[in-house]
Amino acid sequence: MSAPPPPTPAPVATLPPRRTSRFRLTGLVFVYVALGLPTMVVAILVTVAIPLAAIGIGFGFLVVLVPVLRRLAGAHRWIAGAVLRTPVPDPYRVRTERGAAAMVRSWANDPARWRDLAWAYVATTLSFLVSLVPLVLLLGVVWFLVFPFVYAVTPDGVFDLDAGVVQIDSAGSAMQAWIPAGLLMIVWWFTTPPVARLRARMDVALLAPTRGELERRLAHVEASRAETIDHSAAEIRRIERDLHDGAQARLASLGMSLGLAEQVFDTDPESARRLIAEARDTTTAALDDLRGVVRGIHPPVLADRGLGGAVEALALDLAVPVDVRPALPGRLPAPVESALYFGVAEALANVVRHAHASSASVDLTYDAGRVRAVVADNGVGGADAARGTGLAGVARRMDSFDGTMMVESPAGGPTVVTLELPCALSSPRTSPS
Repeated sequence: MSAPPPPTPAPVATLPPRRTSRFRLTGLVFVYVALGLPTMVVAILVTVAIPLAAIGIGFGFLVVLVPVLRRLAGAHRWIAGAVLRTPVPDPYRVRTERGAAAMVRSWANDPARWRDLAWAYVATTLSFLVSLVPLVLLLGVVWFLVFPFVYAVTPDGVFDLDAGVVQIDSAGSAMQAWIPAGLLMIVWWFTTPPVARLRARMDVALLAPTRGELERRLAHVEASRAETIDHSAAEIRRIERDLHDGAQARLASLGMSLGLAEQVFDTDPESARRLIAEARDTTTAALDDLRGVVRGIHPPVLADRGLGGAVEALALDLAVPVDVRPALPGRLPAPVESALYFGVAEALANVVRHAHASSASVDLTYDAGRVRAVVADNGVGGADAARGTGLAGVARRMDSFDGTMMVESPAGGPTVVTLELPCALSSPRTSPS
């Protein structure tokens, strides 16, 4: 007898995508138009500053203007995402060097920055004209709707019109203006969505990542994921080794001591007491080993006090005075806190071991969806992530979170290590650490 066929799953009810209202689309188009003038001014200034930078006098202008152009492009990405109902990601390459000259060089080598400039000229010419269509139509509707009232309060003859079929020479005849108001309203109603989408697609064509950039980002994510898996496997092996060589061995010794104490308890009480005392000492040592293993996985102070408090506690145990300045408005996600904590710990360990510094500082800040940890010291400098495993491991850890590590350490110092991670605050801070 054959088994009955499995029941057919009930169809899942799906809601149609929510449509954006015409008035909201028109409002977004108005923002397009309002941003047209500052976009044009910034584009012209950047264009003038580029040849000046080639002769060494335009770097200051570019350092100020290029981030402004990025903010304007970012605002248009957000508007395009709202119109098309799909997010438009940033296409920019991650900068890994510090300093104004390195910053300008990285911008010059980033195709997305040049597309921003090309977009600015398109946005202030052809795209600007496209954006005017819904606004002009809606303003026409408003004008013809209020025209009879305007005609009634203005002197005679100001708005008189004799166009053959249409004659306006009195307050009653001015009501004819409501006919073109209705026609324009119909045209505005059916024209606004496709025009808004056309403008959004024109922006996306230049501001969204290209296929090549997406492929490189995907390859980067795959490589980062492989490194993270390898790192996790290495951490598991380390934990197993620490448990086997430390706590497990001590617990085995504890069991043997207690077994021997049980055997001689009646015949030799003094030896039994000595064995029990040894077992107590072994228990204390095993607990210390377990605490060390747990501290290597996720420090308890990090869970209790957050990143700022954990770094402050870490700084108290160092031989070099460390000034910790936490300025985080809330708690970070636990994986981000852990990654930054171990990154800062490695950077401070390098300060103690290699920098020969007399003081160090740690600044923790959060801005625009990115958390930043800056570890600085006044030591001898010369730190290089490519020559050691510590900072290279921190860089891999940052990379697995789509973050960055920048090291500025000229010979003679100072050394500045900057760790950045994108994240959202998990909860606002309600009390100091």
